[in-house]
Amino acid sequence: MNIIIPMAGWGSRLRPHTLTVPKPMLPVAGKSIVEHLIDNLLPVCPEKVHNIAFIIREEFGPEIEQELAKIAHKHNVKHSIHYQDQPLGTAHAIACAKEYLKGNAIIAFADTVFKADFKIDTSKDGVIWVQKIDDPSSFGVVKLNEQNEIIDFVEKPKDFVSDLAIIGVYYFKHGENLRAEIEYLIDNDIKEKGEYQLTNALENLKQKGAKFIPGQVIEWLDCGNKEATIYSNQRILEFLREKKESLRANTCILENSIIIEPCYIGEDSTIVNSVIGPHVSIGKGTKIHDARIANSIIQNHTSIKNIVIKDSMIGSKVVIDVKANDLSLGDYVSLK
Repeated sequence: MNIIIPMAGWGSRLRPHTLTVPKPMLPVAGKSIVEHLIDNLLPVCPEKVHNIAFIIREEFGPEIEQELAKIAHKHNVKHSIHYQDQPLGTAHAIACAKEYLKGNAIIAFADTVFKADFKIDTSKDGVIWVQKIDDPSSFGVVKLNEQNEIIDFVEKPKDFVSDLAIIGVYYFKHGENLRAEIEYLIDNDIKEKGEYQLTNALENLKQKGAKFIPGQVIEWLDCGNKEATIYSNQRILEFLREKKESLRANTCILENSIIIEPCYIGEDSTIVNSVIGPHVSIGKGTKIHDARIANSIIQNHTSIKNIVIKDSMIGSKVVIDVKANDLSLGDYVSLK
């Protein structure tokens, strides 16, 4: 079994945080979004994963590629790097790693974090994970028949057709069949809304007899903007607390401070005369003095003093010594 993870987008809705780091590599609850995705995927796979194919932009650079290699090595899985140089759609992104579309294959887009307690049913032609949502207009959706089989795919419908949104995780029993349909779209320049869409390839497979069923997760978390990412951080911290995972590095220093759990506190961080939590993630090497912080994400090697904040995202190597309430600051900012 192979996993293909398209992650070539920068994530413009999360600027300024994605000006220096692509969205899938942003830390949430102590790990990058893409590592949380892999943590969630591997347990639901009923057989060994041989390779994880990461589809990125070449300009992400060697540091990002090294981080992805570390993530794969940590999970004892081989990996490969592929470049998507133009934003030509979901099917085009997958085609960048088409050699791994063979046999059992999973495609998982890297802005998806989910909680699940199942194993993939590999007897099915395909499984497409969905979640019922209030406003499906920004997502691809599916329609079902009475046998709980998917009968239609609609990309970002303007008018209501279904509230079952595709969350971005797919299983295929015969990956080579999907590869053939994607190649057909690209070779014949068949686009929708200016892009090669995965949903069109799925529709072609369905017309040729493939039966797809919906997969359901316990919870689906989107990391598309600041507010959604902060909420995802909150929920992931709660998941980790349920699993009784350690959320506090041994090398962190706490002096005259209160931690209201759950919080993630990274390596070599220092917290003095402060109240932290609940639902705060603090990166490695960050120093916090005389502060009250709740429901926020603070990245690496940042210095914070004399502040009360909540519902905030603060980047790496930021310096703050000023009264504030709700912040969204990218890397290398100084606010005094």
